[in-house]
Amino acid sequence: MTAKVSAVEQEEAPLVWSARWSLTARILAVNILAVALLAGGFYYLDTYRSRLVDTRIGVMEEKLEMLDAALEAARPDQRERLIGEFTRATESRLRFYAPDGRLIADSFRTAPPTYTLRDPDLQPWKRDAARAMDRGIDWIVGAPSYPEFEEPKIDRASAWPEVIETQHSGLATSRFRYAPERTPLLSSARIVDLETPQTMLMTLNARDITRTVRAERFRLAVVVAVVLLTSVLLSLFLARTIVRPLRKLARAAVRVRLGRAREVVVPRLPSRRDEIGTLARALSDMTQALRERIDAGEHFAADVTHELKNPIASVRSAIEGLGRVRTDEQRAQLLAIADEDVRRLDRLVNDISEASRVDAQLSRTLFEPVDVGIMIESMLAGRAARAGGDAPRIAFARPRKDTATVMGDGHRLERAIDNLIDNAISFSPPGGLVCIAATRLGDEVHVRVDDDGPGIEPAQREAIFRRFHSERPDGEAFGRHSGLGLAIARTIIEGHGGTVAARDRDDGKQGASLLITLPAREGNAETG
Repeated sequence: MTAKVSAVEQEEAPLVWSARWSLTARILAVNILAVALLAGGFYYLDTYRSRLVDTRIGVMEEKLEMLDAALEAARPDQRERLIGEFTRATESRLRFYAPDGRLIADSFRTAPPTYTLRDPDLQPWKRDAARAMDRGIDWIVGAPSYPEFEEPKIDRASAWPEVIETQHSGLATSRFRYAPERTPLLSSARIVDLETPQTMLMTLNARDITRTVRAERFRLAVVVAVVLLTSVLLSLFLARTIVRPLRKLARAAVRVRLGRAREVVVPRLPSRRDEIGTLARALSDMTQALRERIDAGEHFAADVTHELKNPIASVRSAIEGLGRVRTDEQRAQLLAIADEDVRRLDRLVNDISEASRVDAQLSRTLFEPVDVGIMIESMLAGRAARAGGDAPRIAFARPRKDTATVMGDGHRLERAIDNLIDNAISFSPPGGLVCIAATRLGDEVHVRVDDDGPGIEPAQREAIFRRFHSERPDGEAFGRHSGLGLAIARTIIEGHGGTVAARDRDDGKQGASLLITLPAREGNAETG
């Protein structure tokens, strides 16, 4: 039981962070979140660019090492030609610095430049937009900040931190800067030992890295935009198919709450086979049931008013007559009438109270196994002790133990069957016979009450179960029955998932037969 309660509490746990969001906003948020995860690919592109830069710097250092070896092996008159071929092949620039920081040689002075640093002010607006987008994406992904490159006005070793570091450590040193148009400018310094030790600096404007990264970003941006647009459209479509019918149902429910149930038509959405369609039909059925309950309540109130008026009027008339009568015999007669009317009022009030409470009480009752045979046998034993001399006899065909077992409220079921027996006795002649049988047939338990009275006309077989039905046997004193007994019995039986109906007797004899059908308890089948 504890596990079940905890499961229900977990299912009904309140929403914390999204409690104030509409359903449309939640659907959009969930789908856009999925697109945001896809947009996380921009982080991957940043690491992709870093790997390209690291790879390119590694290649530069390897090529400088090979150039160092080639220069040491070459004759002095071959070195200039070798440097020119190297810079043309790698599209780079080579500079050589003496230990005192002087610029000894520059490949751009002895041969045409292999690359040109472009002035961003002279480029079209598309390039400015591309650079602005690069900066924005770098800010979003938290890319490291690299320094801007400026060509030194006085070209000495002190203008290049990587050259100074290499001169002090003797190890190759590399740097990454942004050119003015925001393309990578890579540099690598290395000590070369020619006639004198020199520091060789290689610079390279790797525009292809920017082109590659921008192309990949553009492709990813297109994919993200298409997915985002598709996700938003699908979210709006999903919200439309969910939220709009829910709003219709909510408006209808509000109108029902405001007391306009009679004029409200709750949409049933018959074309929908999903949970919303099920909800719509459930709300429609609930509204219909509410209308029926309202109508039943109004009719019941009108019937109660009507039934109470007669005995109250009779009591009032008797009391007013007491002041005018002169003989003790007339006074005793009026008192007897008043007493009978008060008893009738008492019975009526008790039955009305029972009829009005039975529905609510059944909804709160915990059903238990009830052996109908044992229950009826106990009821009849009590009746036998109270029976008069000319009262109709009762015969009961008792079933075997545990074969006619149902799940229910034993007290209520006893009341329902007792009302049927009272009805049969009231219509049976003096010395007549009332036959009761309880049997198990398949998944049902049948309880039959037969009498040998006048029987029930087919047109009246449904009417007898209405409240305050007044068809009584000839000769019965007025007011002895409230007309609620069979109505209470039907309410109790239907509250147990069963039915009760009037019909002709199976043996063809004169009289009426009332049949109760109840669901049998699972696992108990008739044996033998």
